Amino acid sequence: MSAAQGEFAGRIALVTGAAQGIGAAAAMRLAQAGAALALIDRDADGLDAVAASLRAGGARVWTTALDLADAAAVDGAVAEIELRFGEIDHLAHVAGILRVGEAVDLDIDDWDACMAVNARGAFAVTRAVARRMQVRGRGSIVAVGSNAAAAPRIGMSAYAASKAAVTQYLRCLALELAPHGIRCNIVSPGSTDTAMQRAFAADESARQQILRGSSERFRLGVPLGRIADPDDIAEAICFLLSDRARHITLHDLRVDGGATLDA
Repeated sequence: MSAAQGEFAGRIALVTGAAQGIGAAAAMRLAQAGAALALIDRDADGLDAVAASLRAGGARVWTTALDLADAAAVDGAVAEIELRFGEIDHLAHVAGILRVGEAVDLDIDDWDACMAVNARGAFAVTRAVARRMQVRGRGSIVAVGSNAAAAPRIGMSAYAASKAAVTQYLRCLALELAPHGIRCNIVSPGSTDTAMQRAFAADESARQQILRGSSERFRLGVPLGRIADPDDIAEAICFLLSDRARHITLHDLRVDGGATLDA
């Protein structure tokens, strides 16, 4: 099926965190299914590279480099996208950061950074987009959470707490927007082969420990025996954004190879 005939043909999707990893993979899948893409990331060079690749494939693309923790900048960017590029039909909020360290030793700046990008950023972008979707009475939103939002992880307190905040916030948003015909869902990955993951598990030994699990760290392994590719997560995002999921909202889809036994 050509992009012109795809399930997102004639629609505009906004993807945050689009410069690499899961965000870039989601943008590529949406473009292949016919969407025009508005892309946001603070990494301007990475964003330009992804946009060039998408345009080479025939996609219509708009890019904005900004820090999602700056709510005023987010509001301005979303307004400009809708004015100059078109009305946003779908939002895939993927942007996030990881700061590690055991809780009693964690630097307060690392806590604040996780909350600023992962929680405040999610609030800022979904609020800006949802306000416009609400007026139109249509749209779908997916935010990327984490299985760490439900399963405690040693050394990941700030990240886990920020993702738990995103998850419950989005469920509340979904409840409020449902009467307006707008769906909101969460995709919660486990270990995924991204730059963030490789910084946390830099070598094969660390990767194998993730797959096997570690009783010392109270962590289960991955029953499917593999670390996810970004495209595995992107597929789940695109499904929940699409009309195929038209009766799914308030849902948290775990994509972690069984690593949390669906806790």
